[in-house]
Formats: sequence, C-alpha cells, structure tokens
Amino acid sequence: MKKALMYFALGTVLSFLINYFFYSSKNISLDIYYALSFGIAWGIAYYLDTPDFTLPQKLGISFAVMGVLVLIGTGLFSLEQAIPSILKFSTVFVAYYLIASFRANKSLRR
Repeated sequence: MKKALMYFALGTVLSFLINYFFYSSKNISLDIYYALSFGIAWGIAYYLDTPDFTLPQKLGISFAVMGVLVLIGTGLFSLEQAIPSILKFSTVFVAYYLIASFRANKSLRR
C-alpha cells in the first residue's frame, strides 16, 4: 500500500509540473484535477497489480474509479473538462499493464 501511495504522489506531482510548465491551461484547479487523475491511475494500477485481484475485478475497480472521476470533474468543472481526466486515467492504466505484459511474471511489482 505504501508503494501505491508513492506511485500516486509521484504521478500526481510529475503530471502537475509537466502540465503547469509546458501546457499551462491558465486554470490551476483544472491542472491539479488532471494531475490527480494521472496519479490515481498509477496508484490504482500498482495496487491492483497482484494475483489477489482477478481481471474482472481490476476492470471493475478501474471503471468505478473512472466514474468517480467523471462525477467529481462534472461537479467541479463541466463534462467537457472532466472527459480528459478519464482519458488520462485509462491511458496510464492500460500502459501500466501493457508494460507489465512484457515481463515473464506479468507484473511490475517484482
């Protein structure tokens, strides 16, 4: 769990710094929201990267988190601004498991 929180924190900070300095949307709260979705994706992907979770459970949890991100994003901003957060989340989530699939044990934890 500690490493999952570390992935979350590092993903959030790095994403925020990249968005803020290179893409600057002129909306700091939106940059923070996108960075959080990126960090959450890394943290959740790492946390679920264990044999304790079946593939349907991993997919179900990821879809539930995406739903929560859309609800929060729609409440704080608008639906049009909330959609990129789930695109970032799903891209990171898929990338994590794609990278893991190249390893013999199909996990990035070991």
